[in-house]
Amino acid sequence: MSLAQPVQVRCCPRNGKQDNGNLCATVSPRHGKVIAREPQVPPASPETGLEKHPMLRWATWVGDMPVPLFCCQSTACPYSLFRNENQIPVRVRAECGASSMFRIQCPVLLAGVSLAALPLAVSAQSSPESDALDPIVVTATLGPKTVGESLSSVTVIEKEDIDRQQPAEFRDLLRAQPGINVVSDGSYGKTTSVFLRGAGSSGTVLLLDGIRLRSASAGIPPWQFLPPELMERVELVRGAKSSLYGADAVGGVIQAFTLEPEAGRQGWGELKGGSHQTREVTAGLAGREGRSSFLAGGVYSDTDGTNLRAGGEDKGFRNAGGLAKLSHSFDQGGGAGLTVFQSEGNTEFEGGDTDFLIRAMGLHLGAVASDYWRTRIQFSEARDEQDTFGANPSTFDTVSRSARWENTLTAGVHELVLGTEVMLDEVDGTSNFTEDSRTNSAVFGQGRLNFDATDLMLSLRLDDNEAYGKEETGGVAFGHQLDRAHRFRLSYATSFRAPTFNDLYLTVPFYTGNPDLDAEEGQMVEAGFSGRYDQWYWDIALYQNDVKDLITYVSDPVTFEGTMENVETARIRGVEVSSGIETADWNLAAAVTYADTENRDTGARLPRRAEKNLRLDIDRLFSQWSVGASFIAESDRYNDAANASLLPGYGTVDLRAAWNFQPGWSASFKVDNVLDRRYATSIGYDSATFAPFDYLAAGRTFMASVRYDFQQ
Repeated sequence: MSLAQPVQVRCCPRNGKQDNGNLCATVSPRHGKVIAREPQVPPASPETGLEKHPMLRWATWVGDMPVPLFCCQSTACPYSLFRNENQIPVRVRAECGASSMFRIQCPVLLAGVSLAALPLAVSAQSSPESDALDPIVVTATLGPKTVGESLSSVTVIEKEDIDRQQPAEFRDLLRAQPGINVVSDGSYGKTTSVFLRGAGSSGTVLLLDGIRLRSASAGIPPWQFLPPELMERVELVRGAKSSLYGADAVGGVIQAFTLEPEAGRQGWGELKGGSHQTREVTAGLAGREGRSSFLAGGVYSDTDGTNLRAGGEDKGFRNAGGLAKLSHSFDQGGGAGLTVFQSEGNTEFEGGDTDFLIRAMGLHLGAVASDYWRTRIQFSEARDEQDTFGANPSTFDTVSRSARWENTLTAGVHELVLGTEVMLDEVDGTSNFTEDSRTNSAVFGQGRLNFDATDLMLSLRLDDNEAYGKEETGGVAFGHQLDRAHRFRLSYATSFRAPTFNDLYLTVPFYTGNPDLDAEEGQMVEAGFSGRYDQWYWDIALYQNDVKDLITYVSDPVTFEGTMENVETARIRGVEVSSGIETADWNLAAAVTYADTENRDTGARLPRRAEKNLRLDIDRLFSQWSVGASFIAESDRYNDAANASLLPGYGTVDLRAAWNFQPGWSASFKVDNVLDRRYATSIGYDSATFAPFDYLAAGRTFMASVRYDFQQ
């Protein structure tokens, strides 16, 4: 038997079984669909086209080498996998008979798939039931793996989740997810920091389709300017990842994947309106014909905003976001693609406003060099430009250009990734920098070995930066499949956070950068245990991260002159528990986080991190309707390093509903912060009196939308 064509099954009238030679399936007497399937695999050989690995890792043969198509960890696997006439893997879920066509082809067809082309690798045209409990992830290992196979703690927010939750801002997807604290100076496009596993706001890497987004001057990603309407999925990878991604991956990596076209041609348009004179329009066209695809989409939003402080005026936000993508896959494997993303607008704050522009461009090319070697190169550019007006006007323009070359070598079920990366950062603006550019070059390698039920991954990276010198980081991870449902993992990794241009070179009144700064260095150890079943999963992770040489502002109490110095150490340890259930009618997800963050020199808690987080999402699905709710709660936090300013904890409830009232037509309605809870996650200071005030989050808000989708 070959996997070249889908299997045609037929029913046995005597026993209700389906018999197709090497595949047997049980038919449900209620609906007549396949409810169980037992693979019966012939001996491994190029002639049969199949190999059964010890953990039921299905493979096809290329020459004399078996290449995995899809990894199954169950001896009673509910999935069957075939390849259609386009050589695209199709897996069928036994319970419902629905198929899921992955844009992740078998590794020989995966040439060129890595970070910049990851949407091709991970997006699925699937039913909600097909892969939500064990989706494909790529950020954790520089290649496609299921969450169950990953040796890292991973949370995946799928397109279906984004559509159901109807987030007003990108940060709404991240709030209280496992290991995450989100801090904002108000709502609607205001400055946002994301603390992942207690790492500082510049200790988390943000990727957009493999392109790194951040301000080179401040080191903080532009979380508040990403429109969620242009996102297909989000991967949250927790744990030190500098050995894979270089500087700043102290707490982990968050990667957003932009929209991907489906087969055929499609388009969409959506109108939204709500509280605070909020208006939004979204539209796009896309298509996939043969091996080529295109997509062009955009979103424009405008709001009067809310008051950021008690008794203050409303502060508005305007954002125009656009996305354009072209891709083509080659007959022999590999492909090429171009991605352009831009977000541009204005946000108001206490004392002024800022014009911003965020732009990311990426070009990738991949090829199959041999049966055992695939190679890929990516060129990218990311811009962060901000012009601030008010009492203290300023301009900060930063650009990062990079070239990355990856080579993946396979030997049976083992895999080795070798690569190199060069990045150039440049800054410009009204502020005085003693240096306005720096170059970072790196070489890296990752090996993943499989021994039946045991996986071992080793990673190593060397960075050489002309500003702060050389940094070596590495990691080792171990995973063992205890039985068909349960898996244990253990890992150790090192990381570093690079000093920013502001830390090193900025010169302004009462502040001078310190060019002698060293990078912050971290060591993280983690243990995890998970269970994955037909309709639900759970995961528990325990970790400790020790960070030394923290970069801290130090000032003279008499002259008020200050600079940055490496003066402190920190210990961050915590527990993350997550679980989810998915049936035909219900979707439930829960996450609980406890994090103990301590400055080891002072004994104080690290500022702006809540110790305890809780998030519950529940959705009830009907034939044409869906209703849902989210409950988010966070404990208190200190706003300052001295632990003198305490912000109380809070809890919010969000309600939502959606209705597919005609073919192609849908409507949605959402109420955020239903109980109108007043809360703040950060404190500001009056520019005239220096008196502190709470940055207030939005109270109760409403949003309604109408959408039309067509497909040919």
